[in-house]
Order: sequence, then structure tokens, then C-alpha cells
Amino acid sequence: MKAVRCWFGAAALGLLLLPAVPAAQAGAYPDKPVTVISDAPPGSTPDIDARFVAEALTKMWGQQVIVVNHAGAFGSIAARAAADAAADGYTLFLPSLASFIAGPGIAPNVPLMLPRDFLPIGFTAENPMFIAVGPSLGIGTLPELIALAKKEPGKITIAATGVGRLTHLTGLVLQERAGISLLPVPYTAGPAVALGDVAGGRVAMIIEGYSGLIGSVKAGQVKLIAVASPQRLPQFPDLSTVAETLPGFAATGWQVMVAPPGTPQPVIRKVSADLSKAMSDDDFKKRLATIGSYSRSMTPDEALDFVHKEQATWLPVVEKVSAK
Repeated sequence: MKAVRCWFGAAALGLLLLPAVPAAQAGAYPDKPVTVISDAPPGSTPDIDARFVAEALTKMWGQQVIVVNHAGAFGSIAARAAADAAADGYTLFLPSLASFIAGPGIAPNVPLMLPRDFLPIGFTAENPMFIAVGPSLGIGTLPELIALAKKEPGKITIAATGVGRLTHLTGLVLQERAGISLLPVPYTAGPAVALGDVAGGRVAMIIEGYSGLIGSVKAGQVKLIAVASPQRLPQFPDLSTVAETLPGFAATGWQVMVAPPGTPQPVIRKVSADLSKAMSDDDFKKRLATIGSYSRSMTPDEALDFVHKEQATWLPVVEKVSAK
């Protein structure tokens, strides 16, 4: 932001010409709407999580926080849009796991590396992957799915709702760990169309966060058969984890909030503190849990450490899968 110069009156000294402090650094932030760029397709779990976060910050700041989706190309489109934005705190970025673990050379601008590409602010939400099947498959558990897939290799269809997304990677790792082969059916417009095909029996199964499945699950159109969380979830005590069948298996998506390099540190600190407060609110946590997502509070340094550890876990998986 360019510095402006203002005249201030001084009773004994007359008029002095002094440089004004940018509003974003003077405690007035935010004094206008804030845009949050999401790399997730509309209707997906990360998108819904992002809108919950935006709503919480809107109430806290008294300024509209607007989510803008730039999905596709392994998060590189969103990353470019966020990097090109002014570093004044009025454009923030909420990338998901996929943007940090895209295979090198697979798309420009990714995988993201912090703090080289963006400055960490804090953690927002995590969402374990759920495996759901349509009525046409005639099975109700993960062991039954694996047994059927081994009996009919390459015939059971799985909705692929975004190459490189965690939903896609989870399906690939599931096949490798279970020793099965599934037939991917690609979708580019998010989970809604894919879920309709699963519910209608045109595709056998889908892997997605719960918020993307909730309507069809409650309507009885699809059935949850497993969740890829480390332990059973309190909201789903009767739903088995994938790890109960394939020990050690876990796949949980997440989002962190970041800002373009050069964003003033006072803004980073304020957004981080307010985000942490919002993520720690009991009512917010309960609301998020109803869609199968869970919030955690992290400082910028903690978020940075978290991302680095997740990259150490998932990048080797991506490289292994990409080599096949």
C-alpha cells in the first residue's frame, strides 16, 4: 500500500508534514470487505468449511468476508490469483491439502511451499474422507467392497471428483493397500453431479468429506461404509474406520489460511488471533462437526510446522502414485 501524506495541526509548532501509517497497520483493519480465495470447487467439503469460516469472521469484524472459488489445476489457479493480489490483508487465501502436495511439474505454482510462497496465518478445519456406496452395489461394509472388487477387478466404478484432490488420492491409496482395482469416472464440477450418479446407480461409489455427502446420506440415497479418520468419530460411533480393515490407513483433508508475501505483520497477527478465537468457539465447533469437519486453533508458526509435517507424509505418496 502506498504511503500517503497528511497535514496534522500542532498547537505550538504550526503545521507539520508527516507520513501517515497505513490503515492496515494502524489497528483499523478491516475497514472494508475481505476476499478469501478458495482452491476448492463449489459444494465440496473445503468450500463449505471456507464459507463457515468466512461467516464467523464476518460476524467478528462487522465487514463482509467473501469466498471466491478458483478451483482446478491442482490449486494452481487459486494460487496464482492469490499471489497476484495486493499484499494489504484484503485478499487472503485458504488452500487445501491438495495445493501443498501436488506432484512437482504437474501444474504451475504448486506444490505450495510456506513461507516462500505465502505467509501462514492459522489453521481452519480438517475433514476425514468418507467412503459411500450407491444402492446398486448391494454391499454395506468396506470388507464386502474389497471382496467384491477382488472378485470383479476393474469393474466397480468410483467417482473421481478432481484429479490430485485428497478424494482422488485416498481412492488410489485404498486400491493399493487393499490390492484391488477400481474403474475411475472423472468429474470436474465438484461432487454434486458425481453424487447424483452414485445415488442413481450409474456409478458405484464415491469418496468425499461428509458435508458433500450429507444430503444424500440423510435421504437414504447413498450409504456410508467407512471413514478414513484415525479413530471412530463421536458423531458416527457405529461407522467403522478404514483402519479397522486396513491398519494405519488415514486420510484427512485440511485447510490453512495464508496471505500473500509482504502482507503487514500487524494484519497477520490480527487475522491469526481472530481466526484462532473463531475456531475455538464451542458453538462454531459444534456446527462444524455436524458436517463432519473439525476445527483447531494454531498460531502461524504452528500452522507452518503442521504443513511441513503433512507434506513429509503425503508428498512421497503422490510421487509413488505419479510414477505408476
